[in-house]
Amino acid sequence: MKQAQFGLRAVAALFAVATLAWSTGAAAQSAAQRAVDAAKPLCAGGKTITIVWEAGLQSLDPLNFSGPKWEQLTGCKVKVVEAPVSEMFTKIMQEFRAGTGAYDALNVIPAWMPDLAQAGALEVLDPYVEKYGYAKELQTIAATYRDNQMKVNGKIYGFPDDGDVFIFYYRKDLFARDDLKKAFKAKHGYDLAPPKTWKQFDDIGSFFTEALKSEGIYGASMFRESGYGNFMFQERFRNEGGKFFDANMKATINSPAGVKVLTEWRNENRFMPPGVEKFGFVENLAVFLEGKSAMTISWPPYGRFAAGYLSEEKALSWVPKSKIAGKVGYTLPPGGHPELAAGFALSVAAGSKQKEAAYLFIQWLNSEDTSNQRVQLPYALRDPFRDSHFTNPGYLKLWPDAKDYLAALQAASKTGLLDLSLIQTDKYEEALRQGISRLWAGEDPKKILDDIAKQWDEVTAKVGVEKQKAVYSAWAAKSGAYPK
Repeated sequence: MKQAQFGLRAVAALFAVATLAWSTGAAAQSAAQRAVDAAKPLCAGGKTITIVWEAGLQSLDPLNFSGPKWEQLTGCKVKVVEAPVSEMFTKIMQEFRAGTGAYDALNVIPAWMPDLAQAGALEVLDPYVEKYGYAKELQTIAATYRDNQMKVNGKIYGFPDDGDVFIFYYRKDLFARDDLKKAFKAKHGYDLAPPKTWKQFDDIGSFFTEALKSEGIYGASMFRESGYGNFMFQERFRNEGGKFFDANMKATINSPAGVKVLTEWRNENRFMPPGVEKFGFVENLAVFLEGKSAMTISWPPYGRFAAGYLSEEKALSWVPKSKIAGKVGYTLPPGGHPELAAGFALSVAAGSKQKEAAYLFIQWLNSEDTSNQRVQLPYALRDPFRDSHFTNPGYLKLWPDAKDYLAALQAASKTGLLDLSLIQTDKYEEALRQGISRLWAGEDPKKILDDIAKQWDEVTAKVGVEKQKAVYSAWAAKSGAYPK
């Protein structure tokens, strides 16, 4: 009997040791490898994961790199459904309501999450995160993205996957010229340096346009087209102390801070290129790369394009050749709190018939190992979003000033401001876009903002004041809602 008991205890001890060894080994595995290993049996016999992705350069990631790689590793094919950003939200909602199960994984702009989560279109990811040991790696996503773009009502609905943020780009060669430094100091009484405030931006922009007239260089250029202006306004309005709503959920976009922003925008156009009111991403990029603008603000790709290190990439043949490679500096925009403009998070469609496989694919995509490769793809537009991306040895060597570029992105990842995110966010944004168009048509800033505030209040009333107030309060409590 004692021998039998001893034998049972020995077996139990061996089992415990084996279990510990297995769990220790699993913990030692990377999140990417865990996803691959778990997906292999699910993909046996061949499966296809369908994912919605922004059309254009963004989609070259799953089409050319991550999709084929995932199939090679697991046997699962990846089908990419491309759509313009303007149509993605509608496509996702329509498919969910139709109940076809056509989509498995999704790219969603974080500002859409409250809408999509409330509708039930997104799968809650917490159980999968726990099952596949992904929580630890989620903590290495830069805090501003992780804390602001992942959860709704305390539940995980998406993995932040694109470090979209506005960065200030400036011609460091111009700022370093002795003749310009001397003349600027004499005129304004302080040293010529990248502006920390919008008053300094106005001083410097005006000065450069006048001083560099014979060289065909303007003090600045900027996004002014209303779609892009929506993000620019959200950033600057909050840096000026503005709040979107009061305690009763009444719109306060028409506060003095809002009027100040629109008024100063119009005044600043005097030292920018003619036609700047219509500048979008491409128009502004062309002027800056041509060397005709001393300062601008944009997403991270501008820094890579300006450096010229992607100039031979076929997919980027539309990008003008940079005439300013090696002459560009990077820093935070005036105010120090840049907009986390748009961005993408990876989610699982609630209607998917293969949620487990879809989840494993997005964990692998988003993982430390895989994402460090994806953010360096020369033909795609995923921007750094993990702490390790900013210090990646390979990335730091991509061009001479890459270390300064990544340092600026890392600084932005600590102070960035989250896009306003509500139920029916698109309707609030559309009212703001229409208002910006009216500004360029010559209308009064205060009248424009009063009208926008009225439209916002009407949307709030239709959604339900208390219902929307709860969503706004949750958003406003996030670290990136307002400058601290």
